[in-house]
Parts: sequence; structure tokens; C-alpha cells
Amino acid sequence: MFVDSVDIQVEAGSGGNGCVSFRREKFVPRGGPDGGDGGHGGSVFLRASNDLNTLVNFKYHPIHRAQRGSHGEGSNRTGKSGNDLYLDVPTGTMVFSKHESELPDGENTLLQLVDLSEAGQVWQAAAGGLGGRGNQRFSSATNRAPRRFEKGHYGEVFALRLQLKLLADVGLVGYPNVGKSTLISRLSAARPKIANYPFTTLTPHLGVVRIDDERDFVIADVPGLIEGAHEGQGLGHQFLSHLERTKVLVHMIDVTSTTGREPTEDFQTIQAELREFASGNSSLKSVDGNSSPLMGKRQLVVATKIDALDEPQRLEQLRDALKLTGLPLYEISAVTGKGLSRLLEGIWAALRQHDDSSSTDATLPLKLQTFE
Repeated sequence: MFVDSVDIQVEAGSGGNGCVSFRREKFVPRGGPDGGDGGHGGSVFLRASNDLNTLVNFKYHPIHRAQRGSHGEGSNRTGKSGNDLYLDVPTGTMVFSKHESELPDGENTLLQLVDLSEAGQVWQAAAGGLGGRGNQRFSSATNRAPRRFEKGHYGEVFALRLQLKLLADVGLVGYPNVGKSTLISRLSAARPKIANYPFTTLTPHLGVVRIDDERDFVIADVPGLIEGAHEGQGLGHQFLSHLERTKVLVHMIDVTSTTGREPTEDFQTIQAELREFASGNSSLKSVDGNSSPLMGKRQLVVATKIDALDEPQRLEQLRDALKLTGLPLYEISAVTGKGLSRLLEGIWAALRQHDDSSSTDATLPLKLQTFE
């Protein structure tokens, strides 16, 4: 089961209480206090792992507690500290506080705490409580028999939301059944379900595309979008946030007449859905109110299924319309392999441009296009 958003509660262990004890031994005329300190409570850590690709383990186990510290004992024995709890999450998991904060524009949003975007990255989610001091800590020249001690401190408790955003260089977008799954299966070792009915793809799929020995990238296939996707229509809206981490969007359009739609209208509709999602996805914005990263993606347009093209004028209309946007058009057939080499080179060039732009200027131009 693919789960990309869960709410959990993390509870660090409380510290142990200090001990009140006095040394009483035969032939030892002066004993004195010997109560030990309590042990520290264990902390809760989140750790990014490449071995996971879903948050399903947290869906059915939402509460996670670290071990508490043991109480102190006599003979100045300190209680055992509680073990830390490490929770492995998929690389690409974002952690939000369930406590809502208000943005400058007056909207309420969840506060982002950390982005675990690198494998092995560790973040402390809740700190364990300190152990209390035993009575031997309070001994002094004027108080040789203290009966004072400290109780252990409580560990931190937080309600968190974990949201997974897949790490991919390239994202495939488009209507259902435009050939996204066929393309990713042709270019990589990924084997998504392929069938001739809408919403065959129910969850995102990742594949590694290797052009040659020195060039490769990760491509993501998300469920197809339909009109109204940003409002929750269809299935793709659930996974649009995964596209925010991609560097390049590949918009695939079926140019055959079997869809009953015009290719130019398909392009306009999906572009509008991307813009609406990017501008309206405010529930998980950063606290400074920045808009969705989807707004700055470079984009390629791909005309698919040209091997089954029955009305050439449909492709010509798409070519003419895209000249107004400046976006490149690639004509491919994932079944026969026609145009795939040129498409791969185009994707690689766009990735290089993205990396070069990111190194010189963090602000990318808006690439979600519309016709004038």
C-alpha cells in the first residue's frame, strides 16, 4: 500500500527520579547521603532511509514512545538511561507540526519543521527528559543529611504530520491513458500496470533511466490528471505534490482521435490544473508563505502514440499552438521506440539547464504555459 501522508505522535521518555538514601554500614561511623541520580529518558529520532518508499508502517502505528529512565538507587547508583528510539522514514519525507501557524496573509498552515531529503539524515523529533538528582547532590557542610531529591523531567510529546514527496528528476504528467506508464516501462526497469482504461495507474512509480555509462536520471509516473484535479477530481490530485521535487515536467499528450478530445485543449486543461494546484496548495506552505515549488518547473511537451496517428492535422494544430509558448515538442511512439532517443537527449539538456540555473539563480522562470 502506498501511503504518503500520516499523522503521528512521538513521546520521548521521562527521566527517572532521584533517590533518597543514607549509607549505613557496620564500622562506618559516618555514613551520609548516597542517593543516586535518575537516568535520562530516551529521545525520538527520525532517520531518512532509501530502503523505504511509503509511510504505511506509521498508518497503523501512529504513537511512538521512547524508553523512560530508571530511578536512582542507593550507594550512589545512577539509574539506567532509556534507549533512544529511531524511526526510519523514506528519503524525501517532510515533517510538519500539527500546531497551525498563521501566515502573513492570514491563512492558517502547518509549520514545516524539517525536510529529510538526504539518505541517512537524522533529526531529533522529541528530546528525552533529564533524570532527577538524588539526595547526595544536596549534601553540604550545613546540611549533612539532606532528604531532598528531584523528580525526573517529562519527555517531550509532539503531534506531527509526515508527508512523503518522492525524489525524482523528471515527472510525467497528462491525462489518463496517454502512455505515461508505457513510456516509463520502455525507458527504465519499472513495471507499472498498463491497460486500456482510465486510471490504470493508482500510485506513483519511479524508474531509473540510464542514457549511457555517465548519464542517468530518475523519472516519476503519477496517476493521470483530469479537469478539476486541483479540487480533488480524479486520482492524480493526491500525488501532485510529488511533482514539486522534480526538476523537469514532461507533459504527454495523446494526438490520436480515440480520446475524443483536441490535443490543444488537453494541453490547456492540464496546464490550468497545474497552475491552480501550484497557487492554491497553501495548507503545507512554508511559514514565510512561499508558493508551491511547482510554479518554477521547466517543461517539455511530448506528442504520444504517433504510430497510431489517424488525423495528421491534430498534430499540426498542436505544433502551431506550441510555437506561442516556446516549449519544445517531441513526437514519440513508446511502442515502436520512434523519437525516444531525441526525447532522452532533450530531457537531459533540460536537467543540465536546471542545474546551471540553480547554481547561479535560485529563482526559475515560470514555465507553466498558456496560449495567448
